[in-house]
Amino acid sequence: MHDERRRIEERVQRAHDQRIKPAIYAATVPFEVEAWQAPGEPVSFEEAAAARYTPFAMDTPWGPPWGTTWFRMRGQVPAEWAGKRVEAVIDLGFVGDWPGNQAEALVHLPDGRPLKAVNPLNQYVPVANPATGGEQIDYLVEAASNPDILKDNFSKITPMGDKLTAGSAPLYTFQRADLAILDENVWHLDLDLQVLRELMVHLPDHEPRRHEILHALDRAMDALDLDDVAGSAAAVREVLAPVLAKPANASAHTISGVGHAHIDSAWLWPIRETKRKTSRTFSNVTSLADEYDDFIFACSQAQQYEWVRDNYPHVWARIQDSVKKGQWAPVGGMWVEADGNLPGGEAMARQLIHGKRFFIEHFGIETKGVWLPDSFGYTAAYPQLAKLAGNDWFLTQKISWNQTNKFPHHTFWWEGIDGTRIFTHFPPVDTYNARFSGEEMDRAVRNYSEKGGGRRSLAPFGWGDGGGGPTREIMERARRLADLEGSPKVVVEHPDDFFAQARAEYPDAPVWVGELYLELHRATYTSQARTKQGNRRSEHKLREAELWATTAALHAPGYSYPYEKLDRLWKTVLLHQFHDILPGSSIAWVHREAEAEYARVAEELEALTADAVAALGAGGTRAFNTSPFDRAEVVRTGDQALAYIEVPANGSAALTGAEPARPVGVSGRTLDNGLVRVEVAEDGTLSSVFDLRAGREVLGDKGNLLRLHTDLPNYWDAWDIDSHYKNRYTDLLEPTSVEVVSEDPLLGAIRVTRAFGKGSTITQTITLRAGSPRIDFETDIDWHEAEKILKAAFPVDVRAAHSSAEIQFGHIQRPTHTNTSWEAARFEVSGHRWVHVGEPGYGVAVLNDSTYGHDVSRTVREDGGTTTTVRLSLVRAPRIPDPEADQGTHRFTYSLLPGASIEETVAEGYSLNLPLRVADAAGAPEPVVSVDGQGVTVEAVKLADDGSGDVVVRLYESGGGRASGVLRTGFPLAGARITDLLERPLETAPVEDGGVAVQLRPFQVLTLRLSRAGVS
Repeated sequence: MHDERRRIEERVQRAHDQRIKPAIYAATVPFEVEAWQAPGEPVSFEEAAAARYTPFAMDTPWGPPWGTTWFRMRGQVPAEWAGKRVEAVIDLGFVGDWPGNQAEALVHLPDGRPLKAVNPLNQYVPVANPATGGEQIDYLVEAASNPDILKDNFSKITPMGDKLTAGSAPLYTFQRADLAILDENVWHLDLDLQVLRELMVHLPDHEPRRHEILHALDRAMDALDLDDVAGSAAAVREVLAPVLAKPANASAHTISGVGHAHIDSAWLWPIRETKRKTSRTFSNVTSLADEYDDFIFACSQAQQYEWVRDNYPHVWARIQDSVKKGQWAPVGGMWVEADGNLPGGEAMARQLIHGKRFFIEHFGIETKGVWLPDSFGYTAAYPQLAKLAGNDWFLTQKISWNQTNKFPHHTFWWEGIDGTRIFTHFPPVDTYNARFSGEEMDRAVRNYSEKGGGRRSLAPFGWGDGGGGPTREIMERARRLADLEGSPKVVVEHPDDFFAQARAEYPDAPVWVGELYLELHRATYTSQARTKQGNRRSEHKLREAELWATTAALHAPGYSYPYEKLDRLWKTVLLHQFHDILPGSSIAWVHREAEAEYARVAEELEALTADAVAALGAGGTRAFNTSPFDRAEVVRTGDQALAYIEVPANGSAALTGAEPARPVGVSGRTLDNGLVRVEVAEDGTLSSVFDLRAGREVLGDKGNLLRLHTDLPNYWDAWDIDSHYKNRYTDLLEPTSVEVVSEDPLLGAIRVTRAFGKGSTITQTITLRAGSPRIDFETDIDWHEAEKILKAAFPVDVRAAHSSAEIQFGHIQRPTHTNTSWEAARFEVSGHRWVHVGEPGYGVAVLNDSTYGHDVSRTVREDGGTTTTVRLSLVRAPRIPDPEADQGTHRFTYSLLPGASIEETVAEGYSLNLPLRVADAAGAPEPVVSVDGQGVTVEAVKLADDGSGDVVVRLYESGGGRASGVLRTGFPLAGARITDLLERPLETAPVEDGGVAVQLRPFQVLTLRLSRAGVS
């Protein structure tokens, strides 16, 4: 047989594109259109409905950046269309096919009810099926003219990322607003051809099935009347029916399709636009559910549900109906799809608590899995936290983006730092925006790593990265692929059903231990430093407010615990942990608003804490310690040292002070407090840090070396840092001044000022306090660089086989060598409050109060010794998507802690981030809780969310070993129960001698609910 593949394939392609697709709509009549440009920010439907509209013609430019234009569309279904399927078709002037980053619209009825959204590949609105003829149609269409931020594919800097800089020129040209007849025969033929052609081209040449489809398509084209596509469509479909009816192979892979619409809570648009995106997408989804009984849609992010509930009650009611019908599946159990590395431990717990609780309260559904497809790596603390929140499974996709190493599994057990395992799946289709294309189906099967062990995978389908959701065309593809020879089988089902079946067929799936590190997007640990600092400060201020509010509620008559305010503030912080806000990968508008929001949160939390402390009574000056560790340290306000004081964990002490063993001596550029001696060189670096207790030099080279690197990644500017950044740099070794600024016996300080680059300055106050080996670097930067990253290096004289970095409720160890490509790919990693490196008998930690990115490397010196270098990433200067990212002032502190064990490092990490609070207070009660024993660390103290008056305490083992101790209370204890994260009892905890005995495995998290004597 002659090879006619090319002729037939090209014939089918042309007939489809030029004849069949244009014939899908058999007849059209235009709407009469009027327009009104809303001034400023979006307005309510009521305001828009009352506005004065003016005539608007097609092919007219409309829509300034970030603007809202309301269109009134009126039309009448022609009488001769009776019995036909009639739709409205609206094209706002869409560019490309991505619905998330351009014009979008929501169509309303005159009474304000939203009908459906229109997007590039979802331009229709159902009118009548069948029509009676003569129907009067009246729509109000809210159209958003959002700019296409990435239209230049990361090649150009754009001011479009903020309404303050975007200008006012119209962005779009309106193309179409019609009433139209949908020819269902032609529409189905279009889908038949697409599915068969895409299946064919992805089958191997030697497969008979490929050639069978090829010749069936050729015969189908013979049956097509090019002058009467509508009249011949049914006959063409009959020719194709036999090849569409052939069942899949008995061993065919099964793909569980789950409707999905990845809606970033902010990214290339601000939060206010996401509120509208949710209404558009959810209108689409509920409309599709009315058309397809077999449709199931999985939707995460409780925050987005809350926005719809509060702003779009009609859409909310439709969601509730879909949930009851089983077509809408709340998933994920988190407040938002948060970043997987940067939120603190308690914040990550609260993500799960608030998300799960929302779905339970509003739908009576307890979600069973963590749905987090698009975050930039995943902490090894996740398995334990997920299980403690009542989850059975974990889903993500992003690890398939790895630059260097292909992750070896798609279905596996993921083991966290404490030993907890959770059943985990990565969809081998490698997208969370699947459309059931032939290429996707082929990739899913080819890519699937578990062949021979499992036979099924999951595919989230629907338009995403900004919403839109599944379409009827995707559902029709799924139906055709349900049982089709040459293709995997597709079944649309609930993700819980997929995970139950996958686990049943593959119970002995392989195990992956530790973090799921993404070998990409490593700069998200550093970009937009003020956003990250706002998050860190907010997390610690929330801890502080809850602790002292609990103390006041227990001991101050008349004080009322601020449940509602704390709940609202937590949700604000959780929202901003979304995986494109906290990582620093959003437009300028998002980060500008985030900084303002964090400032409001800080102000309100300060007031809550001050009120709680004041409720304890006035009459003296006390220091309040929110840390879970006893402290003996210098108390200061601003640059002034007040006293050296001992303060119990979670408690307070009068500011009378104790005497430190030895005051700080300042001589030239040397600081000495009897524990360590710090020498500052003429160039402003540390020339020596001598540990007087151990009798050894700490540094292996210049300490606190500031290095400015060129930082232009190959792609994704705000997201990525590529390894070649290391090759070009400037060391900042020419200070403008080095001067002693404090010779106080409690606090010695030397200030180093530098000017560099394009007008940037950095001022660092190197501080040593009496009684502490910790050396602080209080840093002020005025940053004006572009495409640069600034790092601070501490080369220490220890031979460390690994580094330990704090993560949520524990720490993770990473090798310092690069023996394999897996270690080499971790050239930039994340950590929370500290990084520790050590050799047997001696360790050194680098602490911080707001940075997350760092790298650790190792070299061997000429003297044979080993230098292990920890470098903190301080600030970057990407220009896309925010051309002014990180510009301006920054203030933060990082520290060097010589001679530190892990336990001491954990304690100092808390101390740096939770400075002592000085307030006017008389006597203060005993701490709400205290712990006798090592390694048991208190992470949160609060009143129970149900308003019962019970005290909830979250503990964890922080050193990586077993721990035991007794939790004692500062109030009469009636009983104790171990609970899950949602404060639901699991078992009774024994109370002995007025305390609760606690035993923890390494890194175990334990939540205790303590009932108070005399409180019913």
